[in-house]
Amino acid sequence: MQTDPKPGTLYIVGTPIGNLEDITFRAVRILQNVDLIAAEDTRHTGKLLQYFQVKTPQISYHEHNRTSRIPELLEHLHGGKAIALVSDAGMPGISDPGYELVKACVEVAIPVVPIPGASAAITALSAAGLPTDKFVFEGFLPAKSQQRREHLEALQTESRTLIFYESPHRLRETLQDLAEVWGSDRQIVLARELTKLYEEFWRGSIGEAIAHYQQKEPQGEYTLLVAGNPPSETLLTEEQLKAELQQLMMQGISRSQASRQLTKYTSLNRRQVYQIALSIVMNSE
Repeated sequence: MQTDPKPGTLYIVGTPIGNLEDITFRAVRILQNVDLIAAEDTRHTGKLLQYFQVKTPQISYHEHNRTSRIPELLEHLHGGKAIALVSDAGMPGISDPGYELVKACVEVAIPVVPIPGASAAITALSAAGLPTDKFVFEGFLPAKSQQRREHLEALQTESRTLIFYESPHRLRETLQDLAEVWGSDRQIVLARELTKLYEEFWRGSIGEAIAHYQQKEPQGEYTLLVAGNPPSETLLTEEQLKAELQQLMMQGISRSQASRQLTKYTSLNRRQVYQIALSIVMNSE
């Protein structure tokens, strides 16, 4: 049933992630009939609006002006205007500052209405060939390698399919960190240029992905889907873990290598296992 946008309502409007035909009839109608469109990049959204002959005025709302813009948008909404929030691609609020505007509206009882659309994470997951019954969306990993590795270590024992976004200029570093923390045998799918002319799904192990992108220059925005770490049938207690670590270290295996080997046999992540290994060395001195 078609209804006109209601006064004083924020509409979260999904836009195409590549192919313009993926926009919904409802999304176009809402964009045509709201009073104002809050866009991440007004020039980018302007091209979309021009294509669908939408003449609604825009106002910028992005990471760098959100603090000052939210009160202004709330004032418009309190004044009875209907506003559509859009990002450059996909569903607003997913890995962008849209969440903060939605939260501000919810706090003052302004109605928020989602207009569903494409999402790179779900689009990639549907065709990846990895388990889809349970998954974790992590968005963009930290830009700095040390922080990125620490974040990956915290996800070491995650058994669900993991989904990340990554830029082309950081892809090789991220793959190296994935191999260092999770091992090179874990299965990974790299999806790029989704819904566009050169859409591509690359499937293989993390180690194979590293080799592939040593030969090929990363291009386009990537969605990374990584197989979860299947739970081990045998979980060691902390005392058993200490005994196994000590035995491996007595064989000349380094603390780091021993920790990596035994992480899959415990509910602890590699950093926690490493700390136990470190305490064993300290206690034996």
